[in-house]
Amino acid sequence: MPDPTTETETPARPLSRRALLAGAGVVAASPAAALLLGAGGSVAAAPPAAAATTTGAAATGAVATAVGDVRKITMYAERISDTLVGYGLERGKATVPGPILEMWEGETLEITLVNTTDKRLSIHPHGVNYDVNSDGSAFNNSFNEPGETRTYTWSTVKMARDRGIWMPGSAGYWHYHDHAWGDHGTQGIAAGLYGALVVRRVGDVLPQKQFTMVFNDMTINNKVAPNTPMYEAKLGERVEFICIGHGNQLHTFHLHAHRWANNRTGLLADQYDTSQVVDNRDLNPGDAFGFQVVAGLGVGPGAWMYHCHVQFHSDGGMAGVFLVRNADGSMPPGAQETIDRFQGHASHTMSAPSGGAATTDGAAATTGGAAAGGTGPAVVDLAGHAGH
Repeated sequence: MPDPTTETETPARPLSRRALLAGAGVVAASPAAALLLGAGGSVAAAPPAAAATTTGAAATGAVATAVGDVRKITMYAERISDTLVGYGLERGKATVPGPILEMWEGETLEITLVNTTDKRLSIHPHGVNYDVNSDGSAFNNSFNEPGETRTYTWSTVKMARDRGIWMPGSAGYWHYHDHAWGDHGTQGIAAGLYGALVVRRVGDVLPQKQFTMVFNDMTINNKVAPNTPMYEAKLGERVEFICIGHGNQLHTFHLHAHRWANNRTGLLADQYDTSQVVDNRDLNPGDAFGFQVVAGLGVGPGAWMYHCHVQFHSDGGMAGVFLVRNADGSMPPGAQETIDRFQGHASHTMSAPSGGAATTDGAAATTGGAAAGGTGPAVVDLAGHAGH
């Protein structure tokens, strides 16, 4: 049975201009079947197979087109183990991190959260609009009691002028998490109740693969090396990383051999864009940012390291592997040896976040394992797209 805390593949999204406009497409993920949010706000289950491929416009940078005004989904908060609790889109399939939730700028998302645990908990978003009844906090008494079902409503706005001043829209890389478990509403985060929230703007370039990476105290996705996620892509695939900070520690995120623009999308708009280009960013509690890279661009395939650049954090297990395979999916020379060396060397562990778990049990990431590419193991998707 797959480890629900292991990153699994969100395959490349079959995209074309026609598919985008029609709200068509296939998104698959394992172990939980992904959901495709279709045109007009409909929700349809995508095929459960994890082997979907693409040769469409995604490979050259398809762009987002808006659909729908209100969409409704059901999520489940469930206990995964003695120490882990996660969100899922299907009963019995909760994961850590939870599924990626995507919205279009200008849309509203209604989330019916089913609490199957014996703890009070909630779902609280960053970066979008909500009223006090959807705050998801004990402060506003807006949470799920044990066994209770509750609906939360999030809305987004487009960038617009207000009395001559441009006001920002909601587009960006955000996140959601529990805000009610424990005396101060913080224990759910430590236990794994968190996930990524992406708000797209019309015209945004869409990725072929997505990964969520959460620096939670001294863990990555509540794990330490060598059991941190191994993210995989083929040479030339467009990959989106969504990075989130939780816990009590200050971090920096570094990805070897790849760079991105320090702006909303992580991409340069044109040759005149003066955004700073970086390969390292602060990632502190409450932070979230995202970016896209073309896997192996200019450097080729191989096993590349990602890690916290606070050195004793990296030494303590906050490190992992971004495997860029050859374009045909085969293993590049030397990559397996690098992975084996990492798994043999990165055997340090540090304290788990309070109430959570730094897991080192179970199968370590392997080149053929479930860490082949995506986050979360389920995706609430937009229409038509799937330091040393």
